[in-house]
Amino acid sequence: FSSCFSDTGTKPPESGVFGFMINISALLGIITMCIRYLLIEKQNESSHFVRSSCNMFSLCIGLMGCIGMGIVATFQELSVPSVHDIGALVAFGSGVVYITLQSIISYKSCPQWNTYLVCHLRMAISVVSCIAFIPMIVFASQISMTKIDWTPDEKDYTYHLVSAICEWTVAFGFIFFFLTFIRDFQVVSLRISTEIHED
Repeated sequence: FSSCFSDTGTKPPESGVFGFMINISALLGIITMCIRYLLIEKQNESSHFVRSSCNMFSLCIGLMGCIGMGIVATFQELSVPSVHDIGALVAFGSGVVYITLQSIISYKSCPQWNTYLVCHLRMAISVVSCIAFIPMIVFASQISMTKIDWTPDEKDYTYHLVSAICEWTVAFGFIFFFLTFIRDFQVVSLRISTEIHED
């Protein structure tokens, strides 16, 4: 028995919960990526380890991935499969590019802002995600029908199984990669300044 990521939220009421949680995850992803972007910009002021344009490009790619997640949440697998698949491709494709770019940026900021252990860990997660992403797309494209419940004796079951395993591998890769930001974000403080203008 296997299940693709989107299979968990195809039928109501699960579909509503799935869509809501994916949108919340996309929002949290946007916040995390923006904080990461601002942190790198601040660190770059003194170290100049990466071009600002590269940092901005990485942010834009990451935000594209979050938009893809929103598409996946809105257009469900069985309702509008073509739009759903495009959203999934954008989400996973952009996500893989984002974490790879962030891994490269991490190495450039070493050893002042990151340890080599963290850099190696991020790159390992990126490599595994990239490797899993390719068969995910290849095998998913070989599946000739869109359905939820699969049995081992059905046509395309093997393609579905391999694609599902790869899809979950990439998804968990994103989660574990974001967890590596915890130590970086511990040095971040939010300063809110207010100015009162009196006439």
